[in-house]
Amino acid sequence: VQLPACGGGLVQARGSLRLSCQASGRTFSNGAVGWFRQAPGKERAFVAAIRWSGGSTPYADFVKGRFTISKDNAKNTVYLQMNNLKPEDTAVYLCAAIDRSARPIQSVLTLAASYDSWGQGTQLTVSS
Repeated sequence: VQLPACGGGLVQARGSLRLSCQASGRTFSNGAVGWFRQAPGKERAFVAAIRWSGGSTPYADFVKGRFTISKDNAKNTVYLQMNNLKPEDTAVYLCAAIDRSARPIQSVLTLAASYDSWGQGTQLTVSS
């Protein structure tokens, strides 16, 4: 699965931005797409995830109430709407795909090791 992510850029604090990730080449309808982020000197962190078949969408605590993940199955695209951005949200945002026949359970979605394919990422910089 190829996952070019786009939509990053420079935004002021309290601003909004939407990232998108088009998953081309996916095989199974029960897979999922997750967003992760990595700031300089920090480990990769889970942000949010969504299954192609729908259901609950887990979020990291530090984005709850500010970020919303959504999908357009017809376009094989997943979006991450980010509102009320903070300087600490500055990072490279990566999308990743789980492309398997079994529906992934909630706990699997939050683990980077669960994902089969990764995109290059897109840089988000939030200025204060």
